[in-house]
Amino acid sequence: MSFIKITEQPSLYDNLENKSVHELLTDINKEDQKVALAVEKAIPQIEKLVSQIIPRMQQGGRIFYMGAGTSGRLGVLDASEIPPTFGMPNTLVIGLIAGGDTALRNPVEKAEDNPETGWRDLQAYNINEKDTVIGIAASGTTPYVIGALREARKHGILTGSISSNPGSPLSQEADVPIEMIVGPEFVTGSSRMKSGTGQKMILNMITTSTMIKLGRVKGNRMVNMQLSNDKLVDRGTRMIIDELGLDYGQAQRLLLLHGSVKKAVDAYRADHQ
Repeated sequence: MSFIKITEQPSLYDNLENKSVHELLTDINKEDQKVALAVEKAIPQIEKLVSQIIPRMQQGGRIFYMGAGTSGRLGVLDASEIPPTFGMPNTLVIGLIAGGDTALRNPVEKAEDNPETGWRDLQAYNINEKDTVIGIAASGTTPYVIGALREARKHGILTGSISSNPGSPLSQEADVPIEMIVGPEFVTGSSRMKSGTGQKMILNMITTSTMIKLGRVKGNRMVNMQLSNDKLVDRGTRMIIDELGLDYGQAQRLLLLHGSVKKAVDAYRADHQ
């Protein structure tokens, strides 16, 4: 089967500059509604990947996201949200972007075109067989990502990929390829739109389900979240009130003393057995 880049196919809409703002917004929204359905179809592959990540992380493994441009930025974004949400160190989910941190704000010319750079970036973290490398590329053709996955796989490291084109070169390098087929973009080739939205959804699914299975959520609550602002201290205090029946002042003092809802509740229960 020949490889066709759906991500580069012409938009289903034309003469965009002649549309009203309302028409533009309505048409973009119409396209965005296709994203969740495309992600739903990919759940079997997402499940397959997460099911293999969890035991690796239980043994001290890490997740590495690899991407360029929008894909790289979304990987870095998801990784950066794990410590505050789940109280995990920032060394367990790591986002790497072609061109380094400069590329988060500014395009770095040709950074994604070198197939050897990605593996070099991974080696700086002493990557090993407990780790997982997830390559993100809407096109499925980014050399930086493909090269990293190829080498990781050679070294016995679990690899996954997220792309928007079926049968892409990236998919062929991954142990568990996730293909989210969202169709042509509203602005032809602008994969920051539907593809980017779908990537963010899948990354949320991967890390959230993994963290829940690693015991970082109780019931439906972020009991290990970092108390980095007043809103989160208040949220944590109310969780303790619900759990232990204390008044607000007692609950807040307990929370601030122990630093997380889980530690506060565990300590209180240990003292009141």
